[in-house]
Amino acid sequence: MNYKVFNKVDKKIIEAIQNIELIVFDFDGVFTDNSVIIDQNGIESVRCSRSDGLGLRLLDKLMIEYCIISSESNPVVTTRAKKLNIEVTQGHSNKLIILKQIISKKNYKLKNIAYVGNDINDIECLKVVGLPIAVCDSFLEVLTIAKYTTIKLGGYGAVREVCDLFVEYHRNN
Repeated sequence: MNYKVFNKVDKKIIEAIQNIELIVFDFDGVFTDNSVIIDQNGIESVRCSRSDGLGLRLLDKLMIEYCIISSESNPVVTTRAKKLNIEVTQGHSNKLIILKQIISKKNYKLKNIAYVGNDINDIECLKVVGLPIAVCDSFLEVLTIAKYTTIKLGGYGAVREVCDLFVEYHRNN
């Protein structure tokens, strides 16, 4: 994939990518299309893109770590994360506290973190990381903070697009 297919990839983004050691993803609205289906028994379902899982495997080859922080505790998140073999922390209203705990445990610096979000509960994290990324259908407040905005919608390959961005950078450098 050529950089030209990506949205607003400039020199600052490329410089940020080279230092990223961990990508943190929100779940709802990033891995999903931010909608929920509830059946007559109260069982929730969400829509995810299969290509996102393939993208994460590409990050494995690059030895870039990744995880999910979700404010909602939901078995759907647990099930998808387990299938994708991705560490998940959920059920915390303050994502920034969790982010700081994760990077402290792994001895990373905030400037070496990319955060992918879509909603106002992601703003604190997006403001402090080295590479704030928003999916294109994010709320306006999130889009104004992002250094990179995906072309793909949440749940429709946005995660894969972020993974491909890192793969493309590492392929060319």
